[in-house]
Amino acid sequence: MTDFQSWALHIQQRMEDVLDTVLPAANIAPDRLHEAMRYAVLGGGKRVRALLAHAAGALCGADAAKVDIAAAAVELIHAYSLVHDDMPCMDDDDLRRGKPSCHKRYDDATALLVGDALQTLAFQSLATPGLCTDAHRQLEMLNLLAIASGSRGMAGGQAIDLASVGKPLDQSELEYMHIHKTGALIRAAALLGAHCAPQLDPQKLQAIDHYAQSIGLAFQVVDDILDAEADSETLGKTAGKDAQSDKPTYVTILGIERAKQLAQELLENALTPLAEYGDAATPLRQLATFITQRSF
Repeated sequence: MTDFQSWALHIQQRMEDVLDTVLPAANIAPDRLHEAMRYAVLGGGKRVRALLAHAAGALCGADAAKVDIAAAAVELIHAYSLVHDDMPCMDDDDLRRGKPSCHKRYDDATALLVGDALQTLAFQSLATPGLCTDAHRQLEMLNLLAIASGSRGMAGGQAIDLASVGKPLDQSELEYMHIHKTGALIRAAALLGAHCAPQLDPQKLQAIDHYAQSIGLAFQVVDDILDAEADSETLGKTAGKDAQSDKPTYVTILGIERAKQLAQELLENALTPLAEYGDAATPLRQLATFITQRSF
């Protein structure tokens, strides 16, 4: 096992414990809702956003216990988005993280409430007293996550995605959509991890922001490639769903080989601002490589 794999496994296991604690127990009323929330969050996913938060936090000297809280908030937002995305009124997918989607395991109404409850729990977690000694900084973090999650971020990107089905988009239009739909929350994860540091270094924060914006786009490019090339068992969700739904992707616009080339270019762009930080930025570098080369 490589150093990166050991580090990532440690963070993934750590986050599972954190999320298990943050989520209400399944035997607390309303028990069915709490059971479904735990079903949607625990026991699956690579926790890429949590890994980003911890890697950025490590570069900035943040307390890992504080990063846990910020990372959990982002993971809860991400899980809520997946639950809602899978519903029949959205992407209508029956498989998520290798098991039935939340609405298939429970029902549409429960899945809707799961997403609502996970979103509010995320902000409750990020508002934990003492997360930052500077209350103004903690308000900035709440604002950052709110923008990344809302109509100017993830929700807005999903709206553009739904409106784009069956329509030809050029690369710049597709990029705009994914900067919001996928990239905004990835960027927020890295920045929130950095904001957990006792002192903010503006130069490091700028480097992390540049890195996260590039790697956020790279993540989506690779997702599009995987949707075209991998099988459902590998993906943990229905393969070829984008093509079936007539959605514009980097693969349909650029072709497989050019999409892979673009992922590599975005990786190089992400790594450039980290060059001066030496070993302290190693987790961010290794994570960028994992994100962009995880299947090809």
